[in-house]
Amino acid sequence: MDESPERAAAQQETDPADAGARSATRQRVTKESDVLVEIDLAGGAVEATTGLPFFDHMLNQLGRHSGIVLKVKTLGDLDVDAHHSVEDTGITLGEALAEALGDKAGVRRFASVLVPLDESLVEVALDLSGRPFLYYEVPFGPDASPLGSPGFEPQLAEEFWRAFVTTAGITLHLVLRRGRNTHHVLEASFKGVARALRDAVRIEGGGIPSTKGVL
Repeated sequence: MDESPERAAAQQETDPADAGARSATRQRVTKESDVLVEIDLAGGAVEATTGLPFFDHMLNQLGRHSGIVLKVKTLGDLDVDAHHSVEDTGITLGEALAEALGDKAGVRRFASVLVPLDESLVEVALDLSGRPFLYYEVPFGPDASPLGSPGFEPQLAEEFWRAFVTTAGITLHLVLRRGRNTHHVLEASFKGVARALRDAVRIEGGGIPSTKGVL
């Protein structure tokens, strides 16, 4: 069956003309961790191996729901703490995204979304602004247990997002509207950022989407 003109036009609008160029590989090696990240905004497979099974699960959600190829391999000093592995993964992922976006010509730039997961509801708004800023209002009770084994402390999610937005140059607002289950809250957060990223990085026009002419 032939595609309708409207469907063909929509497909042309959402398929980046420069998709092949919108990819990057970054590696960060310190005394605390060795992180390798590959991304491709054209979409594809998702793989995450960090030594923290729950964190792997969240990174898989981020890649799958953003439609971005995401391959992450992190070797960190988990015998000391999970903090280094999580933060350095965020730093490296942000660097890779910034490189893949290039000058951001034609991107939609802004996006927002409400994502539910059972009793949890998370609001996300982001801007590929070039100005790093994180507003994070996702509270957890003092009795919130680590998830997985080795354990992922719920508070580490904030450290991940802060590291990510700093090197990616993104303004990100992430707010919990309601929710009780720690797993559901975190998963809705990662899915929410993923869906917002999916919209924001989409090519929908030409030129830099800023009156300054640069992002």
